This record gives sequence, structure tokens and C-alpha cells, in this order.
Amino acid sequence: MKLICIGRNYTDHINELENEKPTDPVVFLKPDTAILLKKQPFFIPDFSDEVHHEVEVLVKINKVGKHIAKKFAHKYYDEIGLGIDFTARDLQAQLKAKGLPWEKAKAFDGAAVVGKWLPKTQLTSVDNLSFKLTKNEEVVQEGNTELMLWKIDELIAYVSQYFTLKIGDIIFTGTPAGVGKVFAEDQLKGYLEDEEMFSIKIK
Repeated sequence: MKLICIGRNYTDHINELENEKPTDPVVFLKPDTAILLKKQPFFIPDFSDEVHHEVEVLVKINKVGKHIAKKFAHKYYDEIGLGIDFTARDLQAQLKAKGLPWEKAKAFDGAAVVGKWLPKTQLTSVDNLSFKLTKNEEVVQEGNTELMLWKIDELIAYVSQYFTLKIGDIIFTGTPAGVGKVFAEDQLKGYLEDEEMFSIKIK
């Protein structure tokens, strides 16, 4: 099982970090060891002084596929979730400045929160899903999948050109603006269509 992550998929977040708007989806991977264990707190790693939260809509792949056409992509998932791509922003900046890969800043142990899953049939449209993240009961990130540069089916078609998608693979579809630093004792909660999907304590 692999985690396929999409960067720079919301214009406001691209502007927020002063990044260049990509012509194709930005793709990187996290290993399954990055998944934060259920009911466990997130421990800020010793190697970073600036870990940021990035809330994202998740898609769980339900069958094997490669070179999937966009018109058939909807057949490869039936569950939608919500999670966090934790990012050691200070380490990422150092790596980017040297032209090096991001994995140490993005794929460390516990860097991927995977909340609960909702059946796709329960949702009106995967291309119009509202979601948000609260920190200590204050909304810090809000987004809607209609604002994605590349929608879910487009992402599945794109990444399947490069990676065979397997049952249980999870796609992190990108984060909206509002990313920010987490501190010990913070409480993060994620909501998809106003339903609570996860609650994480920071240590």
C-alpha cells in the first residue's frame, strides 16, 4: 500500500507559499510507515521547529489499474476520506533550496493522518465537497474540491500513467490555503461536509 500525494492543487495555497503554478500535477510519495496510528497523538519530530498542518481530501483505490482513462476513473474508488499531510516546512525549504527530494520533510513517521472513510454514494458530488480543519476549535483551513486545479478523476488518470494503482492505495489530493505551524497540546479536528473525520492531539 502506498500514499500518493498531490502538491499545489489549489491556487490559493500556491500563492500562499509563493510557488509557481504547475503545468502538471506535482506528485510525491509517502511510505505506509508515515501513517499515524489510530488514536495516537502526533509527536513533533526532533529535526523540525516548524511542522505545518495540511488538511486534504483522500481517495482510497478499490481495484488494480494502470493507464486509467479519466472517463473510467470513477470506477476505481468508492470511499472518500480526510487527512493531514504533516510537513516539516523548515526542512523542506532547506531541501528545496538544494534541489533535493522532499521525502525527509514529508514522509517521516506519523506524517500522514488518515481519518475515517465515507461511502462515495453518501456524497452528492466528489467535485463539490466542502472540508475544513480546526485547531483548538478555531477554523484554520477551509476548502472545496470544486476549487482543485485537477479533480479527483483527473488525478487518478494522471498518476496511473506512472504508478500502477493497487487496492488500498490512498491519494492525498492537495491542500487549500491556511497551512500553519502546530504546537504541543494543539487539538486538530477535520470535517468533511460538516462530519468529523478525525481528531488529533499534538505532543
